[in-house]
Amino acid sequence: MTNMHKSAISRGNLYIGLPMWQHSHWPNTWFANYPKSDNALSIYAQECNTVEGNTTFYSLPHQDAVIRWANSVNDDFRFTFKFHQNITHVHQLQHCEEEVAQQLSLLTPLKDKLGVMMLQLPASFGPDKLGVLEQFLAALPTELNVAVEVRHLAFFAKGDEEKALNQVLIRHNANRIIMDTRALFTGPCNNALLEEVRDKKPRVPVNVIATGSTPVVRFVGNDVDDDNLRCLTPWVKKVHQWLNDGKDVYFFCHRPDNKDAPWLAQQFIDLYNYQASSRAFNNLSIKHQPEQNPLF
Repeated sequence: MTNMHKSAISRGNLYIGLPMWQHSHWPNTWFANYPKSDNALSIYAQECNTVEGNTTFYSLPHQDAVIRWANSVNDDFRFTFKFHQNITHVHQLQHCEEEVAQQLSLLTPLKDKLGVMMLQLPASFGPDKLGVLEQFLAALPTELNVAVEVRHLAFFAKGDEEKALNQVLIRHNANRIIMDTRALFTGPCNNALLEEVRDKKPRVPVNVIATGSTPVVRFVGNDVDDDNLRCLTPWVKKVHQWLNDGKDVYFFCHRPDNKDAPWLAQQFIDLYNYQASSRAFNNLSIKHQPEQNPLF
């Protein structure tokens, strides 16, 4: 794995992805124009250039699967995976050196295709544990890109605790994951799925800062296009700024039902391409799917 840090001289790369690479609905919607295949990842990788790998938070794959993933995507694709919950939530970053080494070793077949490792911390991980976080980051391989997601409200209060967190991340070139759930919490809660998702996702302020060379944004929309559009639009200028600063930017799109996430990603691509015609991001194939003929 090589060091992916960039100088400010060269423009960074934009990675747009979803929280999964397969969904039971997509073969008949998003992937409808592709030949049927048992390898959903290979199709997904022709559409998006990154994916948010949440599965490793719950269980680690067999190394044969990791090798298969590496062989299913091109060299420009970047995986992001979460550290296992035993590391982040059970041990809370302490006395877990063997588990960290095991997980990183397992993912080595990905080589440069491993873009970012995501460290999602529980809401109970507060300012009193910043020393633990710093020791954990210091022990990681220097060539590893790490992004940290915090949920303790003190880290969003723009006070000394938040400044201390950001300083720890900056010292270790670790990226602070920015969770944007404004659209998700806009409007009434009129169905059970939306209520369930709102219960699970954090409702925290959107504090925009790049503490490392690889900013990560997790954008969670709702099912109203206008709400999503209003919250997505400001991100275009910030993403352009980061790219011009030489940073690689990861932008992940979630919807209450993630079968709809590709349409949210296309919304962002439309906004981005409107301001970046010379560096346009490829449209997803849903942009070009023919309308279905009426049955009657």
